[in-house]
Amino acid sequence: MDLIYAEATPPGRGGVSVIRLSGDGARAAVEKLVGPLPCPRQAYLRDIQVDGETLDQALVIWFKAGHSFTGEEVAEIQSHGAPVIVRRLGQVLSQGGARLAEAGEFTRRAFINGRMDLSEIEGLGDLLVAETESQRRMAVRVSSGELTRKADTWRTLLVRAGALVESSVDFADEDVPDEVPAEVFTLLAQFRRELDDQIAGYSAAERIRNGFEVAIIGPPNAGKSSLINRIARRDVALVSDVAGTTRDIIEVRLDLKGLAVTLMDTAGLRDVEDTVERLGIDRARSRAEAADLRIHLSPMGERDNALWVDGDLVVTSKADLGDAASDLSVSALTGEGLDRLLDTMFDVLSERTAGAALVSHERQLKALLDARAALDGVAELPAELVAESIRHAALSLDRLLGRIGAEDYLDVIFTSFCIGK
Repeated sequence: MDLIYAEATPPGRGGVSVIRLSGDGARAAVEKLVGPLPCPRQAYLRDIQVDGETLDQALVIWFKAGHSFTGEEVAEIQSHGAPVIVRRLGQVLSQGGARLAEAGEFTRRAFINGRMDLSEIEGLGDLLVAETESQRRMAVRVSSGELTRKADTWRTLLVRAGALVESSVDFADEDVPDEVPAEVFTLLAQFRRELDDQIAGYSAAERIRNGFEVAIIGPPNAGKSSLINRIARRDVALVSDVAGTTRDIIEVRLDLKGLAVTLMDTAGLRDVEDTVERLGIDRARSRAEAADLRIHLSPMGERDNALWVDGDLVVTSKADLGDAASDLSVSALTGEGLDRLLDTMFDVLSERTAGAALVSHERQLKALLDARAALDGVAELPAELVAESIRHAALSLDRLLGRIGAEDYLDVIFTSFCIGK
């Protein structure tokens, strides 16, 4: 394939910048700048020569085709991280016939060359944007091929079951053992159970990947904005004694002991005639209803029954002014009770991550649901249709890993990748 290049490190000033090349002639393109590189997978300290002048001193390494991330011949230049050096290298490489890579093009080539499947690429994409430990751990498991290995195990069950069914069809007039049909259905039952475990754990996995939403709700002047400022440790929301000050939803991203949480400050809930404030209250109710958890905050420790969902938290605000009216109380002024509130939030949300699956993308879930549905009612079908159902289930597994039908998803997946990946 044609030769591409890109900066693999974040743009801007830094100690080191890595320029990555992939494609036919990657080694030769770099050797024009630094001289011969006889051995692959070995770092060389070389001067980069451009028009008879030393541009920089860099570490240079190259990889043979079939032994690199993309599966193609790859070279890397690790130069000093000055933007002027990176720009000049880009100009020289472009003049030599290489082109700047598109977003995610290195990983796309890894997929095309069979170095990664679609689920591993999705895991890599999740790893690149991971903000918390729970997101990182899940992304590493998927990007390292754990879901792929599970899918291959499931395929083995289908292959065995399919072979038994095909033999009963092909040799219907022969002496076929009576236990063959029973073994087929035992294998398919195991297949369905394992898929059901992943399907049941999708919601928890998806929440780990995308994060939880927690809405702070309550009447005006309950201290919602003060509380979110205290948690954020900065002034993100305007605070005043005037009821209705908060109208837009203010969001703060938190790393809550490894869980990604978006905490939302909402408009005070009350009946009003002001059109603008009423729009803010309607929006607050809508977001609160969709949130994973609601903190019902008020000076009297009351809850909003219209928005209450089992598992929500009732919190008394302004605890520094008097006795708490609920089990949880907090003072945004002094910080009293804040740690306990955050610990309780974590306990509630972490319970919802129990049993998290490896499947965390809707595309992956659909593939499993399709595979599961292909085997519905299979016990009542004749052998020929059982074999066809097994083939449909196997095709769904191929879609899970991108072995078929990947074209519909690649462009969407790679929009989140940088050009150096």
